[in-house]
Amino acid sequence: MEKLWTAPDGKPRCAWCGAAPDDAEYLRYHDEEWGFPVADDRRLFEKLCLEGFQAGLSWRTILNKRPAFRAAFREFDFRQVARFGERDVERLLQDAGIVRHRGKIEAVIGNARACVELIEAEGSLARFVWRFAPAERTPGATETAASKALSKELKKRGWRFVGPTTMHAFMQSVGLVNDHADACETHAAAVRARKAFKVPN
Repeated sequence: MEKLWTAPDGKPRCAWCGAAPDDAEYLRYHDEEWGFPVADDRRLFEKLCLEGFQAGLSWRTILNKRPAFRAAFREFDFRQVARFGERDVERLLQDAGIVRHRGKIEAVIGNARACVELIEAEGSLARFVWRFAPAERTPGATETAASKALSKELKKRGWRFVGPTTMHAFMQSVGLVNDHADACETHAAAVRARKAFKVPN
Protein backbone atom coordinates (compact mmCIF):
# COMPACT_ATOMS: atom_id res chain seq x y z
CA MET A 1 0.00 0.00 0.00
CA GLU A 2 1.50 3.33 -1.06
CA LYS A 3 1.75 5.91 1.67
CA LEU A 4 -0.46 8.99 1.50
CA TRP A 5 -0.70 12.31 3.28
CA THR A 6 -3.94 14.18 3.94
CA ALA A 7 -3.49 17.76 2.75
CA PRO A 8 -5.09 20.81 4.38
CA ASP A 9 -7.99 20.53 1.93
CA GLY A 10 -8.75 17.08 3.36
CA LYS A 11 -7.75 15.22 0.18
CA PRO A 12 -5.03 12.58 -0.06
CA ARG A 13 -1.70 13.40 -1.70
CA CYS A 14 1.58 11.55 -2.16
CA ALA A 15 3.25 11.15 1.23
CA TRP A 16 6.30 13.25 0.32
CA CYS A 17 4.12 16.37 0.34
CA GLY A 18 3.76 15.96 4.08
CA ALA A 19 7.41 16.93 4.51
CA ALA A 20 6.31 20.56 4.17
CA PRO A 21 2.65 20.61 5.26
CA ASP A 22 2.41 24.42 5.44
CA ASP A 23 4.28 25.15 2.19
CA ALA A 24 1.67 26.13 -0.41
CA GLU A 25 4.25 26.28 -3.23
CA TYR A 26 5.42 22.75 -2.45
CA LEU A 27 1.83 21.48 -2.66
CA ARG A 28 1.20 23.45 -5.85
CA TYR A 29 4.31 21.89 -7.40
CA HIS A 30 2.95 18.43 -6.54
CA ASP A 31 -0.54 19.20 -7.86
CA GLU A 32 0.37 21.06 -11.06
CA GLU A 33 3.88 20.05 -12.15
CA TRP A 34 5.19 16.79 -10.72
CA GLY A 35 4.30 13.85 -12.93
CA PHE A 36 2.84 15.94 -15.76
CA PRO A 37 4.47 15.38 -19.18
CA VAL A 38 6.90 18.00 -20.50
CA ALA A 39 8.04 18.40 -24.11
CA ASP A 40 9.71 21.82 -23.96
CA ASP A 41 13.50 21.56 -24.27
CA ARG A 42 14.22 24.52 -22.01
CA ARG A 43 12.02 23.16 -19.23
CA LEU A 44 13.57 19.73 -19.55
CA PHE A 45 17.06 21.20 -19.38
CA GLU A 46 16.07 23.24 -16.34
CA LYS A 47 14.78 20.15 -14.56
CA LEU A 48 17.88 18.13 -15.39
CA CYS A 49 20.00 20.91 -13.89
CA LEU A 50 17.88 21.40 -10.79
CA GLU A 51 17.76 17.66 -10.08
CA GLY A 52 21.57 17.73 -10.25
CA PHE A 53 21.68 20.61 -7.78
CA GLN A 54 19.35 18.68 -5.46
CA ALA A 55 21.90 15.89 -4.89
CA GLY A 56 22.47 15.81 -1.13
CA LEU A 57 19.72 18.38 -0.49
CA SER A 58 15.93 18.43 -0.28
CA TRP A 59 13.74 19.24 -3.27
CA ARG A 60 11.93 21.83 -1.14
CA THR A 61 15.23 23.72 -0.82
CA ILE A 62 15.75 23.70 -4.58
CA LEU A 63 12.15 24.65 -5.33
CA ASN A 64 12.34 27.65 -3.00
CA LYS A 65 15.50 28.76 -4.80
CA ARG A 66 14.14 28.11 -8.30
CA PRO A 67 13.44 31.79 -9.12
CA ALA A 68 17.03 32.65 -8.19
CA PHE A 69 18.36 29.73 -10.24
CA ARG A 70 16.35 30.90 -13.24
CA ALA A 71 17.71 34.42 -12.94
CA ALA A 72 21.27 33.18 -12.48
CA PHE A 73 21.18 30.80 -15.46
CA ARG A 74 19.31 32.99 -17.98
CA GLU A 75 16.01 31.13 -17.50
CA PHE A 76 17.96 27.95 -18.36
CA ASP A 77 18.35 28.96 -21.98
CA PHE A 78 20.98 26.31 -22.69
CA ARG A 79 22.37 28.17 -25.71
CA GLN A 80 23.14 31.19 -23.53
CA VAL A 81 24.46 29.09 -20.65
CA ALA A 82 26.73 27.20 -23.05
CA ARG A 83 28.58 30.48 -23.58
CA PHE A 84 29.29 31.03 -19.87
CA GLY A 85 32.95 31.21 -18.89
CA GLU A 86 35.09 31.38 -15.76
CA ARG A 87 33.85 34.89 -14.90
CA ASP A 88 30.31 33.54 -14.85
CA VAL A 89 31.37 30.68 -12.58
CA GLU A 90 32.92 33.16 -10.14
CA ARG A 91 29.82 35.38 -10.35
CA LEU A 92 27.56 32.43 -9.58
CA LEU A 93 29.73 31.35 -6.66
CA GLN A 94 28.92 34.74 -5.08
CA ASP A 95 25.15 34.39 -5.66
CA ALA A 96 23.59 33.63 -2.27
CA GLY A 97 20.25 32.88 -3.92
CA ILE A 98 21.44 29.59 -5.42
CA VAL A 99 23.40 26.56 -4.24
CA ARG A 100 27.02 27.73 -4.44
CA HIS A 101 28.73 24.49 -5.38
CA ARG A 102 31.48 24.91 -7.96
CA GLY A 103 31.20 21.38 -9.31
CA LYS A 104 27.46 21.66 -9.87
CA ILE A 105 27.70 25.13 -11.38
CA GLU A 106 30.40 23.99 -13.80
CA ALA A 107 28.33 20.90 -14.60
CA VAL A 108 25.36 23.06 -15.65
CA ILE A 109 27.59 24.99 -18.05
CA GLY A 110 29.13 21.80 -19.42
CA ASN A 111 25.72 20.18 -19.69
CA ALA A 112 24.41 23.19 -21.62
CA ARG A 113 27.17 22.66 -24.19
CA ALA A 114 26.40 18.94 -24.28
CA CYS A 115 22.70 19.79 -24.70
CA VAL A 116 23.40 21.93 -27.77
CA GLU A 117 25.38 19.05 -29.28
CA LEU A 118 22.66 16.54 -28.41
CA ILE A 119 19.97 18.66 -30.06
CA GLU A 120 22.10 19.04 -33.18
CA ALA A 121 22.37 15.24 -33.33
CA GLU A 122 18.88 14.22 -32.18
CA GLY A 123 16.63 17.11 -33.19
CA SER A 124 15.47 17.97 -29.68
CA LEU A 125 16.17 17.14 -26.06
CA ALA A 126 12.52 16.10 -25.68
CA ARG A 127 12.73 13.60 -28.52
CA PHE A 128 15.82 12.10 -26.89
CA VAL A 129 14.64 11.79 -23.27
CA TRP A 130 11.16 10.49 -24.13
CA ARG A 131 12.74 7.42 -25.75
CA PHE A 132 13.53 6.29 -22.22
CA ALA A 133 9.97 6.50 -20.86
CA PRO A 134 9.29 3.17 -19.12
CA ALA A 135 6.27 1.08 -20.02
CA GLU A 136 5.12 0.94 -16.40
CA ARG A 137 5.86 2.50 -13.05
CA THR A 138 7.88 0.91 -10.25
CA PRO A 139 6.41 2.24 -6.97
CA GLY A 140 8.98 2.89 -4.27
CA ALA A 141 11.98 2.62 -6.57
CA THR A 142 14.85 5.12 -6.35
CA GLU A 143 16.26 4.03 -9.70
CA THR A 144 15.04 1.81 -12.51
CA ALA A 145 16.35 0.12 -15.64
CA ALA A 146 15.04 3.13 -17.59
CA SER A 147 16.79 5.70 -15.37
CA LYS A 148 20.02 3.69 -15.55
CA ALA A 149 19.80 3.63 -19.34
CA LEU A 150 19.15 7.39 -19.55
CA SER A 151 21.99 8.09 -17.13
CA LYS A 152 24.41 5.92 -19.07
CA GLU A 153 23.58 7.57 -22.40
CA LEU A 154 23.81 11.12 -21.04
CA LYS A 155 27.16 10.39 -19.39
CA LYS A 156 28.41 8.96 -22.67
CA ARG A 157 27.50 12.32 -24.24
CA GLY A 158 29.45 14.28 -21.63
CA TRP A 159 26.73 15.19 -19.10
CA ARG A 160 27.52 15.34 -15.36
CA PHE A 161 25.42 14.96 -12.20
CA VAL A 162 23.04 12.67 -14.07
CA GLY A 163 23.30 9.45 -12.04
CA PRO A 164 20.52 6.81 -12.13
CA THR A 165 18.82 8.05 -8.95
CA THR A 166 18.89 11.65 -10.15
CA MET A 167 17.52 10.56 -13.52
CA HIS A 168 14.70 8.61 -11.87
CA ALA A 169 13.69 11.75 -9.98
CA PHE A 170 13.86 13.67 -13.26
CA MET A 171 11.69 11.08 -15.04
CA GLN A 172 9.11 11.26 -12.26
CA SER A 173 9.04 15.04 -12.27
CA VAL A 174 8.56 15.57 -16.02
CA GLY A 175 6.01 12.83 -16.52
CA LEU A 176 8.07 10.13 -18.23
CA VAL A 177 6.51 8.06 -15.49
CA ASN A 178 3.42 8.94 -13.43
CA ASP A 179 4.52 8.05 -9.91
CA HIS A 180 1.62 9.69 -8.11
CA ALA A 181 0.18 7.10 -5.73
CA ASP A 182 -2.95 5.50 -7.16
CA ALA A 183 -5.13 7.05 -4.45
CA CYS A 184 -3.44 10.47 -4.67
CA GLU A 185 -5.82 13.30 -5.57
CA THR A 186 -3.56 14.27 -8.49
CA HIS A 187 -3.02 10.80 -9.99
CA ALA A 188 -6.01 10.91 -12.32
CA ALA A 189 -5.15 14.39 -13.62
CA ALA A 190 -1.63 13.21 -14.46
CA VAL A 191 -3.09 10.17 -16.26
CA ARG A 192 -5.34 12.42 -18.35
CA ALA A 193 -2.46 14.73 -19.17
CA ARG A 194 -0.35 11.79 -20.30
CA LYS A 195 -3.13 10.47 -22.53
CA ALA A 196 -3.49 13.87 -24.19
CA PHE A 197 0.26 14.27 -24.56
CA LYS A 198 1.92 13.71 -27.91
CA VAL A 199 5.27 12.01 -27.40
CA PRO A 200 7.96 13.87 -29.39
CA ASN A 201 9.32 11.85 -32.32
